[in-house]
Amino acid sequence: MGCIQSIRCKPKSFRDSIIVLEVNTCIDSNPTSIDESNSVVLRYRTPHFRAHAQVLVPPVAGQETWTIGWIQACNHMEFYNTYGNKGMSSWELPDLRDGKIQAISDSDGVNYPWYGNTTETCTVVGPTKKDSKFTVSMNDNFYPSVTWGVPVSDSNVPQLSSIHRDQSFTTWLVAINQATSETLVLQTIRWRMRLHIRVDPDQPLGQRAVLNEPVAQEQPQILGKNEPIPPNAMVKPNANDAQVLMWRPKNGDPVVVIPPKY
Repeated sequence: MGCIQSIRCKPKSFRDSIIVLEVNTCIDSNPTSIDESNSVVLRYRTPHFRAHAQVLVPPVAGQETWTIGWIQACNHMEFYNTYGNKGMSSWELPDLRDGKIQAISDSDGVNYPWYGNTTETCTVVGPTKKDSKFTVSMNDNFYPSVTWGVPVSDSNVPQLSSIHRDQSFTTWLVAINQATSETLVLQTIRWRMRLHIRVDPDQPLGQRAVLNEPVAQEQPQILGKNEPIPPNAMVKPNANDAQVLMWRPKNGDPVVVIPPKY
């Protein structure tokens, strides 16, 4: 039914008018690669997680500014490096490990709460008269270094025998009003990266490490129903600043090797 001339039609709100035209997500099919070129550390590089969205933004009234982009949080982290019968080093997020928080920000550490501010976000400054179409994309992978020798020892004798990693993330496509902080969750993605590397420290450099299952990662899920963003996913500290490297010996007390940065 059309509008009667004397009654003013209420325009649809930004919340009701923003449209996600397309969302694509995947983890690349290539397996984790292992680099043994360094005599001090083993390096590995996992395949990339990728997310890409096209969003149709309605005209923005007045002086409003909206930013649309990706926010990511880590929900679970196991990252153990075993050194034979000596013990293991472990990267840990203490508050997440102890169940004090549900998730921790995986922001770039500068542009909170956003994952990044190049391809990952776009900003619409009002007033605008027409619809705007934007593409936002992000990618993530792991490329760490793990010492061949026990991290609390002065000796560099190779004793690394296995690497185990299992991390889960939630990634949200979000629109935020910069003035009011109104936050609209447009899409929710869940993904996981797992790896197990078996190491024989007695073999010569270049022949020590073998990638075990999974060779291919399970693909991300786009959720049918959006999940809310936990408060800790929006603020400092991020996972990189909050993580702690522990040495957990077979015998004796745990030692903090690298404390948190915040």
